[in-house]
Amino acid sequence: MHQGSIRSGSLLLAVLAVAGATAHAQGNDRVDTTTTPARADTADHISVPKLAIVGGITGAGFVAGYFFQTNLWWKGEKSAFHFDWDHDWRYALGSDKYGHFYFPYAVAIVYGQAFQWCGMDSAASLWAGGGIAMAHQTFVEIRDGFSKEWGFSWGDFGADLLGSAYPIARHYIPALRDFTFKVSFYPSMKFRNGAYRAIIDDYESQYQWMSVNVRNLLPTSWRAACPAWLNIAVGHSVKDLDEKGGGRHEFYLSLDWNLEGLPGDGWLWNLLKKNLNLYHLPAPAVRISPGAIWYGVHF
Repeated sequence: MHQGSIRSGSLLLAVLAVAGATAHAQGNDRVDTTTTPARADTADHISVPKLAIVGGITGAGFVAGYFFQTNLWWKGEKSAFHFDWDHDWRYALGSDKYGHFYFPYAVAIVYGQAFQWCGMDSAASLWAGGGIAMAHQTFVEIRDGFSKEWGFSWGDFGADLLGSAYPIARHYIPALRDFTFKVSFYPSMKFRNGAYRAIIDDYESQYQWMSVNVRNLLPTSWRAACPAWLNIAVGHSVKDLDEKGGGRHEFYLSLDWNLEGLPGDGWLWNLLKKNLNLYHLPAPAVRISPGAIWYGVHF
């Protein structure tokens, strides 16, 4: 139920260095690992030293994340394993569920790159990446179940599962590749007044986006008029939360920069395009509910 983003984020940051080597190994292949042709002889190409590097980083990330989470969330009173049924969907108006979807989704993508760098084919790397993300989230949710303050949340677990599975699903369902998920942050008044230690804990500072590759959805004859680096995003945030189920939802439409559609190649450039594309960069937007507000640039 509580913020899932920092937890998976520790794994995401831990493996970014390995993802850089992945981008270099891909060379001129498409950056999207879901479209890379699979090799039939994957086992013959797997590099044990590279796999050991990924495993070492992963182990260190799990250990560091466990101690971090223990100090931040699990230092309260323990209890027998139990489920949380009371606050699951009232907490942050359910906005936390996107965090539980998004961060396993992002971790699975980054690990997919890492495992391809190790020599796995595209499908195997995505399954392995999704498995790593879901294993970590499952451990966290079970540990929550032994915390008196939290409890095991089926809503969180379901969102974790969907986030881990989405990169795998779009490998097999090409239509899903035109829909990607992002986050962005802009300090709320509560955060600026010191109500939160970290901006990532403040849902009013968080914006959640689904980016649509409009160019690929247009008729073929129209696509030349739409640049590959320009998407449309649907956004959501929550405001005026009172921690009792009160508050309101806000919805947005925005331009979105599809960094993977930018021209150019090279391992560092591919790394930046692939992984920075997980974040919604500032762009013109309009709040469509409640009430229309136009933003020259929305963060």
